[in-house]
Amino acid sequence: MIRVVDLRGRALTKAGYHNELPRASLDVAAAMRLVEPILKRVKNGDESDLIELAQEFDGVTPPSIRVPVAALNAALANLDPDVRAALELSIARIRKVHANQSRPDTTTQVVDGGTVVERWIPVDRVGLYVPGGRAVYPSSVMMNVIPAQIANVASIAVASPPQSEFGGLPHPTILAACALLGVFEVYAVGGAQAIALFAYGMDGVAEKCDLVTGPGNIYVAAAKRALRGVIGIDSEAGPTEIAILADKSAVAAEVAADLISQAEHDVIAAAILVTDSQELADEVTAQLKARVPQTKHSER
Repeated sequence: MIRVVDLRGRALTKAGYHNELPRASLDVAAAMRLVEPILKRVKNGDESDLIELAQEFDGVTPPSIRVPVAALNAALANLDPDVRAALELSIARIRKVHANQSRPDTTTQVVDGGTVVERWIPVDRVGLYVPGGRAVYPSSVMMNVIPAQIANVASIAVASPPQSEFGGLPHPTILAACALLGVFEVYAVGGAQAIALFAYGMDGVAEKCDLVTGPGNIYVAAAKRALRGVIGIDSEAGPTEIAILADKSAVAAEVAADLISQAEHDVIAAAILVTDSQELADEVTAQLKARVPQTKHSER
């Protein structure tokens, strides 16, 4: 359950706060040594290598690496209406935010006869990674696909790990989110091999991408670091963290839901509430005690 740290009346340095609230760390350099053979295998291999890697790391044999369009349409058709409504609401909100980030060309007159023009140009093709090992993240589909669409990226591909529970396809909610956004190039590939597939491409399977984005585990981060320069990357995402700053006016149930939603991402994820209200802290703790046992990963 949640750990309570009472910092009232204490004047701490930044190092002192770090000692009280240590952050998880990842040894990406060590992981790079482990993913190197995978990257080379994808670079020099074919679809059979991707299927064998799925067998090794995901415990399932995908019927094909490219997800059939029929499977995407079926996932959307069978999606729970309440989940679909939630996804559609999220899509509208995310699109509204990112639409406001579009930037027009700017021209600066530096000297007479000399101007500088700044122009934002989309990449031709992007590969978007959606993790799926520990939980289901349609949010990752939306938060990666929608900005690419607003930027007018011509070609968008998504990769997500194959699931034994669903016959070697990615989770149906992931597929439904892709279909809802009009993305029908989806691959049943996870981990470092997915990043390598986007970086190198593979004859008869997928074209090379200019950029790869999306979260993932330490091996995804290691693959991005190793392939930076072969393909553009967004970042090396570290362990999931959320910090909620709230006073007594906050709704405890909503705070608890936000904490749980991030804590489920990883065994080393950090979910922190900072509040000056003892009452809120107690109410959130009570909510967590009631809600956590109902979650898929309550053992964490």
